[in-house]
Amino acid sequence: MEPAKEFIIQKESIYSGALSCRGCGWTLLARYVSHVMGPNTVYVVPACCFSIIAGPSPMNLMKGTVVHTLFAAAAATATGVRHALDRQGKKDTWVVVLAGDGGTFDIGLQALSGAAARQENIIYICNNNAAYMNTGVQSSTGTPAGAKTATDPSGKKLPAKNLMGIIEAHHLPYYATASPAFLDDLILKLEKAKNSEGFRFLMIDGPCPPGHKHDPELSIELARLAVECNYFPLFESENGKLKITCLPPKKKPVSDYLKPQGRFIHLFNGTYANGIEEIQKQVDDNWQRLLKMEEITSSL
Repeated sequence: MEPAKEFIIQKESIYSGALSCRGCGWTLLARYVSHVMGPNTVYVVPACCFSIIAGPSPMNLMKGTVVHTLFAAAAATATGVRHALDRQGKKDTWVVVLAGDGGTFDIGLQALSGAAARQENIIYICNNNAAYMNTGVQSSTGTPAGAKTATDPSGKKLPAKNLMGIIEAHHLPYYATASPAFLDDLILKLEKAKNSEGFRFLMIDGPCPPGHKHDPELSIELARLAVECNYFPLFESENGKLKITCLPPKKKPVSDYLKPQGRFIHLFNGTYANGIEEIQKQVDDNWQRLLKMEEITSSL
């Protein structure tokens, strides 16, 4: 696995003073999304952490147009914006959804599925920080098994929804996962999404110090460990062919990723019987499934 390259941004496409927590994955993501997409972009933001971080109009973080919308309506609003721009002949203006897991896995799933099924010409980016962080760290269906939240104080019993499997079922021209710890991979996937047409989907691992209960300075290290443990594998699908884009040279145990996070601390003090073993099995099973999908789709 190659280390992340050092990207030097000569001219920032976001303003200073983001209203984010220290070590927030959202602000890191916004910086590189705006760098790739450029100022001629309309960002559609449903209720999520980023609706606060982006700031109130006209003091937007992004050097582009930011449209705030309802929790359930991000993909529908983006569809309307895209069609309005097309009617005006502004086909070189990009439309990008920036949503959290609550507005993607749960409340916004119906609008997401509808836009994807219609192949609306938008880019949908989910910053997956695995809970409703903006409202007090409640569980979403993107919250992984074992994680403590305000609504699962003893640790969530069920694994996260396989959202990428749902995305795959829509036969999209391009979808991928990415991580702020692997910037070469992230930038390349953003550029591929930008240069494709139809509905494109990216899910980004979103470190969240207050929600995941880890030190802010560990955000990138934990994002890197998530990939190295196969907990958050990096892959992409172009026209139906799936490819794993980062292969750890030596897989690390999932406990290396779980232990520094307070949301998983109960797994290590005996209050969640066999929790680490169960999560390791889930991770291993998901990885084998992904390898099988890569093998099957490579011949298509």
